[in-house]
Amino acid sequence: MITIDALREYGANVDEGLTRCMGNEAMYIRLVSTIPAEDKFNKLKDSIEAGDLNTAFESAHALKGVTGNLSLTPLYDPLVKITELLRAKKEMDYSELLTQILEKRDALKEML
Repeated sequence: MITIDALREYGANVDEGLTRCMGNEAMYIRLVSTIPAEDKFNKLKDSIEAGDLNTAFESAHALKGVTGNLSLTPLYDPLVKITELLRAKKEMDYSELLTQILEKRDALKEML
């Protein structure tokens, strides 16, 4: 089970996330627990692999929003980078950023 202390060690800005959840730790943990199963991660990966930058942008943008709202900084930071590159439709190798994102998602999943 994810704990506040484990999220702090992960690098999340827990205090900021809790503020957005009105200090309700149970609600914050419940919301954070839904993130690893979010289908947008697979959609982001598949879209990048297919060269569909529009769909990849939509997925990255949605993930950036939810991870930002929960102050999950380790996921949020690379999602900000990839979102802006995809917004600009930059033709490049996205594998390094995608790997960072998926590794941070998996680390969060392991805490469950």
